[in-house]
Amino acid sequence: MLIPLVDAQFFREIRFIATDMDGTLTQGEKFTPALFQALESLAEAKIEVLVTTGRSAGWVHGVKHYFPVAGAIAENGGVFYAHDSDIPQMLTPITDISQHRQKLAAMFDQLREQFPQLQEAEDNRFRLTDWTFSVAGLGDRDLQTLAKICQQEGWGFTYSTVQCHIKPLAQDKATGLQVVLDRHFPQITPQQLVTIGDSPNDESLFDRDRFPHSVGVANVLPYRDILTHCPTYITTLPECAGFCELVSLLVKK
Repeated sequence: MLIPLVDAQFFREIRFIATDMDGTLTQGEKFTPALFQALESLAEAKIEVLVTTGRSAGWVHGVKHYFPVAGAIAENGGVFYAHDSDIPQMLTPITDISQHRQKLAAMFDQLREQFPQLQEAEDNRFRLTDWTFSVAGLGDRDLQTLAKICQQEGWGFTYSTVQCHIKPLAQDKATGLQVVLDRHFPQITPQQLVTIGDSPNDESLFDRDRFPHSVGVANVLPYRDILTHCPTYITTLPECAGFCELVSLLVKK
């Protein structure tokens, strides 16, 4: 059962937000003035924000530079950029990036033998740990089949409203987030953290055993029947409007 966010009681405790980006910080695939106003309100309230996204390491480097955030995790838990550093920190141990990417490309080619319509994402050239292709035109059954093939070959698979990801088996947002918290924000307790997202690649952030205060923006609802972990709380509004709904409750606590 998803609890309406307005009924939550944790607001006074929160000092840190770990948030997805696409479909959570965006509105209609765009960043809006409302987002930046919300981020400024959080900064004034001394609540830190960490972006955790499936976007590429190259793309996220810019996000952490221009957004008022403590840092950003890219590639669904694979890479971290601290706000004050341009050096990517690998969260998934990979000894040979070049060889790793060759193996990812081979896995993608194998998927295309069964799904020839798959379109490689243009941002793969900026990626380190995973391989992406467009989710457009893929139904639930297709996505389940793709996940099964990847798992049989020793790879993980996830998807968002934007892309599908072939990734190392143990790589996910929750694992990457925990590494970043332990290394850089050890003072933050689970009770002081809220996680928020909107799609299956955020599922690990909804694990109540790890993150008791998890929130789904309203556009997560179409996925609730296929998620092993559902968010504890749900916003009234979708996308960035839902994120702003959370921010409003936090800064007025």
